[in-house]
Amino acid sequence: MSDLTAKVIEAHGGLDRYSHYESATVDFRSGGALWALKGQEGVFDRAAVRVDLQRQHASHYPFTASGLRTSFTADRVAVENDYGEVQSERLSPRDAFAGHTLETPWDDLHVAYFAGYAMWTYLTSPFTFGFVGFRTEELPAVTEGGETWNRLKVTFPEGVATHSREQVFYFDKDGLLRRHDYTAEVLNAGPAAHYTFDHQEFGGIMVPTRRRVHPLGEGGVVVRDIELVTIDIDDVKFA
Repeated sequence: MSDLTAKVIEAHGGLDRYSHYESATVDFRSGGALWALKGQEGVFDRAAVRVDLQRQHASHYPFTASGLRTSFTADRVAVENDYGEVQSERLSPRDAFAGHTLETPWDDLHVAYFAGYAMWTYLTSPFTFGFVGFRTEELPAVTEGGETWNRLKVTFPEGVATHSREQVFYFDKDGLLRRHDYTAEVLNAGPAAHYTFDHQEFGGIMVPTRRRVHPLGEGGVVVRDIELVTIDIDDVKFA
């Protein structure tokens, strides 16, 4: 594990503390232009998500109606009721995005897959960087907004569903995550810059409570007047 990888994991609470938890349950609100483009405006106006911290699984609830929730893994996504009865499901769910553009409408299972892998990625980083199969490489530091941010290029394992195999994470002088760049391949809409703000401590873990995702234009310029996705976290419970 590189020195920078170890530093940022420790800054967010450390692997020892993280390893004592099995799940995180998050109350959040999500908006932005993406949901309307996909015909899903308001789907996460107010919701909760539970993610497993030691394996890739996530469940959003309530999902589209009271008493319904999602069940996401890398190779299956489903909508279930509160009794675990399957209402709809899709195996090999990433294949269902073939040929999509940013304007292609999504069904509920598309939403469940995208939101499931995205929130799992966000809520488990940077701790997963120390897991078997993840590779990190320190990139040259950059200056943004008068601050110097260190960068890690992270290569995710093949079996993990996420935006793209390679992603770049930016950390401030204290080791806290400030920006996260990736290409959401299922959108087929080019690269994005995902900013994180207002870190708070929950159960000894530092969590950014505000997230804003912007497109990256020509030459890597951040298109700040477009917010593709916004995420505001109200509470996090680790268990």
